[in-house]
This record gives sequence, C-alpha cells and structure tokens, in this order.
Amino acid sequence: MKPPAFWDAPPDRPGLWPRLLAPLGALYAAATARRLQRGTPLRLGIPVICVGNVNAGGTGKTPTVIALMQMLSDMGKTAHVVSRGFGGSLEGPVQVDPRRHTAEEVGDEPLLLAAFGTVWVSKDRALGAQAAKTTGAEVILLDDGLQNPSLAKDLSLIVVDATRGFGNGRCIPAGPLREPVAAAMARAELVLSIGSDEAQVSFARTWQSQISLPHLTGHLMPLQTGMDWEGLRCLAFAGIGHPEKFFRTLRDLGAELVETRALDDHQPLTNTLLARLEKDAQTARAQLVTTEKDAVRLPQSYRMKVLTVPVRLVLPDNTVLKDTLSKLFA
Repeated sequence: MKPPAFWDAPPDRPGLWPRLLAPLGALYAAATARRLQRGTPLRLGIPVICVGNVNAGGTGKTPTVIALMQMLSDMGKTAHVVSRGFGGSLEGPVQVDPRRHTAEEVGDEPLLLAAFGTVWVSKDRALGAQAAKTTGAEVILLDDGLQNPSLAKDLSLIVVDATRGFGNGRCIPAGPLREPVAAAMARAELVLSIGSDEAQVSFARTWQSQISLPHLTGHLMPLQTGMDWEGLRCLAFAGIGHPEKFFRTLRDLGAELVETRALDDHQPLTNTLLARLEKDAQTARAQLVTTEKDAVRLPQSYRMKVLTVPVRLVLPDNTVLKDTLSKLFA
C-alpha cells in the first residue's frame, strides 16, 4: 500500500490530516512502548546486532545487513541472520535454503540475504536466534526487530532514508513512524542515514538536533556487472518500500525508462501480472527490469527475461562502525 503523501510533509508543517490523526498516533506510540516493556528479553551469550528502523517501509535495511555480513566475515566471525520472514508462510525456525525454499515460504528479503550467508526465518525471533547459536553462530544479525522485545540486543543500528528522513515526525497513522524518534534513540547505539550528498545535507539540517547518537552516512551504489545501461529502453517495475528510488537509479545509469510500474512492497509477482508486464514491454520494445529483491520472487520461467540492478551499501568512513563491532568481541 502506498503511504499517504502527508507522511512526507516537513515536520514543522504537518498539515490538517496529521493534526487530526495525532491522537491515534499517540495511541500507537503508547502501544509500542507497552509492548517493549513486556517480559524479560532473552540473552543469548553471543553478540546480537539489530538492524532496525523507526519508519514503516523501506529505509535500506537489507543492503545494510549485507554490508554487515561481509564486515563480520572479514573479521573472522560467523554471523547468522535472523529474520521474521515478512510475507513468508513458514513459522520457523528454519534455515533458508535458496535451492529449496521460495519467497512465498520464507519471504523475499531472507531469500536474497541467503546468497551471502546463513539466514534463519522465525516468527519468534528469540527461537530463531537460539537455533542459529545452536548451529554455530558467533554473532546474530537481527534483520528488523528494533521494536521487538523478545531478544536482548548488544548493538542496535537505526537505518533511515536520508531523502525522507523521519517524515513529518509523527507516529502511524498520523505519520510514518513506528515510535517517536527520541524513544528509538534511547535504545540504539548508532544511526545510519542512506542517500546522496544532497539528501544527507537536507537530512542533517532537519533532524541532526534530534540525533543523540553517533551518526554514520552511506549511499547505495549499483554493482558493476558489465551491463551497459546507456540508452537501453526499459520497462521498470519494483515492489519495494519506495520504488521511485530504483527508477532514479536506472535513470542515473543512463537507461531510458519508457514506463515504470510501482508495485506494493513485497507484492506477489503472479503469472497474470508478469504476462501483462511482458506484453507491455514487447509493445514498447523495451526490456523488463526489476530490483534484486523483486527478482527472487520471479517464477523460474521469467528469470532469464528480466534484468536486475543489484545495489550495495557504500560507507565513505566506516571507522566508527568497525570500532563498535570490534568492541562486541573484546
């Protein structure tokens, strides 16, 4: 579902709807706070790193998890990812096997992450983390879960889209936030904003006064695959949090987007939908293109028909992050 436009309004000019919905947002924030106070979080005895967000929708968590998997591997640590497996049917805990599982079973993000290391899906994150530890994990990477109280975290990293920031600063449904920014900051250790230099400047101008933690910046860079996108006629489709970011990436690569289709986040790629996209692409004499995350939901018969644009997180200065990770194992 596409979020309402007023979610992205400047925090100092919220508009009518956020003001009217503010009482419901306050109730949502209170419910989140109560949930976080329930029970005693499980302590595993090995480091647990949470890659979470305050905003509902895509912020760049998946590329961040991939980057952390690679950094921890370079440190000689065996990291397992634990995900709730949004959109998947399996309760878990189950270790994701890309050769056997489908996105319908385990979710698209875990299936994508499994190409980089060991991934578990479990509706109960604590049980998933226990299973990972039992099978040899030295550190747990929790994909999302900042607002989940079942597992004690040793490091929480808040990921935010620098272009959108924290939206209008209000909680669902008055704004895009799962909880107030200050409440999230109180439980985290680092903030990572992802976006262009221009977006970073704008983000800092609006939100720096509310960021009480070390603030890292990064951007997503298309992976060099040898593909020449310059002038390529494309029909691009994407079912991610903010499809327009993907379309902008293609344009920056030089592709000619004759048509774009913004799908709902995690939307199933049915045969009917794909047949319509294929027909429209043929009519427009265009190549079908989608994101790396969407590609794992494609039926096998479409894998060779659709091009993908993988992106990776680039951190111009990762010193603070490396030092913070090293302290977990000191």
